[in-house]
Amino acid sequence: MLLGRVIGTVVSTRKEDTLSGLKFLLVKGCDFDGKPNGAVVVAADAVGAGVGEVVLYAAGSSARQTKQTKDRPVDATIMAIVDEVETDGQRRYVKD
Repeated sequence: MLLGRVIGTVVSTRKEDTLSGLKFLLVKGCDFDGKPNGAVVVAADAVGAGVGEVVLYAAGSSARQTKQTKDRPVDATIMAIVDEVETDGQRRYVKD
C-alpha cells in the first residue's frame, strides 16, 4: 500500500457500466508527515475518504481486491483513512 493525500475529486457522468456507483478521488503521494511529494493518481474510494485526508491506497492488481472494486477495471483504490503515522517512536502525522 501507498501513502497519499486526497487533493480533489473526479466526476464522470459517462463511464463503463462496471464503474457505475464508484466515487473517484485524486490522490497525490505524500511523505510520513502528510506533505505531498509524489505523483497524482485517480483512485476509486472504498472507504468514504474526503478531500484533505491522508489515506492508504493500493495500485495495480491489488486495487481490485476490495468488495467495491472486485472484477472492475480500476488501477488504484483507497483502502484506509490514516489516523496516525509513527516512525522510530515519533508521531509524524496525526489526523486533525
